[in-house]
Amino acid sequence: MNIYEEIVKLQREGRRGAVATIVNSRGSIPSFQSAKMLIRDDGSIAGTIGGGCVEAEVWQAAREVIAQEKPRSLTFDLNQDPKYDTGLVCGGTLEIFIEPILPSSLLYIFGAGHVALELFKAARNAGFECIIADDREAYANAERFPGAVQVVARDFDEAFKELAPAESSYIVIATRGHRDDMRVLRWAVETPARYIGMVGSKRKAITVFRELTREGLNPELFDRVYSPVGLDIGAVTPEEIAVSILAELIAIRRRAERALPHMSWFQSDRHTAASDSAAQNETLPTPAKK
Repeated sequence: MNIYEEIVKLQREGRRGAVATIVNSRGSIPSFQSAKMLIRDDGSIAGTIGGGCVEAEVWQAAREVIAQEKPRSLTFDLNQDPKYDTGLVCGGTLEIFIEPILPSSLLYIFGAGHVALELFKAARNAGFECIIADDREAYANAERFPGAVQVVARDFDEAFKELAPAESSYIVIATRGHRDDMRVLRWAVETPARYIGMVGSKRKAITVFRELTREGLNPELFDRVYSPVGLDIGAVTPEEIAVSILAELIAIRRRAERALPHMSWFQSDRHTAASDSAAQNETLPTPAKK
């Protein structure tokens, strides 16, 4: 079995895993330096680093690496610790490096206007693969978004039928109008996407939240929603707004939530919004073109 082919297969399936490699060894060990073992997200393995108690501990550590998405190193002294005396080793020490294997960062951008275009350009440079969806063929096309994994130019309700975000996916909603944003958000919160962001003001977020919860959606579905989307850097132009959104996406991808003091508006303030009767009767101004 080619472990590298297995890694590529895992990533193509949108799954996670970890690779354990013997990076240093001294004395007699049950394998060889550079030996590798792949631990998949379902606990199955490919390859070996020697078996026995060492492999069992590495498997357990790899599960933590997968969950935390952060690498770690382990050192084993096979001479001193009697629990490794299983007849499989003769002694020695070895160091094992465990690194996470993550699926490609797939970003769904709903809307194909100015902000969406600039976000597409910036996100691709940062390693995100992008899928574009908009109901306007004049905007949603391969010429305008070269290199996109997929460009869907049709009514959003029809587009939803062929799009299936995974747990590792990101969704940014930047359509040209409030109603379309709400349609997309209604669908997005029912997906397992890791991140959902919606362009707009906090007032708009309150209005959309109220409307969708009145329809019967569970308020907890909005805990992954970030709106206003992006870090507050005073962005004004489409290019600047794209940078602010991308910075937030990277913070989520790298699990740097400490860089997001605002966190999710829905998660922190939705209870307040639900009881704010004054805001309930507010109406939004006509949304600006995006």
